[in-house]
Amino acid sequence: MNSAQQQAFELPADVAALLKHDGAGLVAAIIQQFDSKEVLMLGWMDDEALRRTLSTGRVTFYSRSRQEYWRKGDTSGHYQYVKSVALDCDGDALLIAVDQVGAACHTGTHTCFDARPLTAVVGSRGE
Repeated sequence: MNSAQQQAFELPADVAALLKHDGAGLVAAIIQQFDSKEVLMLGWMDDEALRRTLSTGRVTFYSRSRQEYWRKGDTSGHYQYVKSVALDCDGDALLIAVDQVGAACHTGTHTCFDARPLTAVVGSRGE
């Protein structure tokens, strides 16, 4: 798809209608490695970031701190190639399966969930 085709691609109205944005107009996007199912990171998207993600094959987020769009890998070389996109039952979260190249976390780790595990009581069935 060339840049003119990407610009012509609009977020389908039926998809936009299903999205439930937070107060800032954003939806959480959970990023998961497509083959291992490992959760890599969480980012934020508005309608435009989702449109870009759906139309380019690369994940685009909206940065809450910088208030701008950023496509994963453009500055780091750690690309996320889209394999599938799903909307949860409430419409307030996306699950995006990707082929991750390099680190997913801005700290340089493979996943954003490597560094800070919390102590929790582990439950089991039948209790």
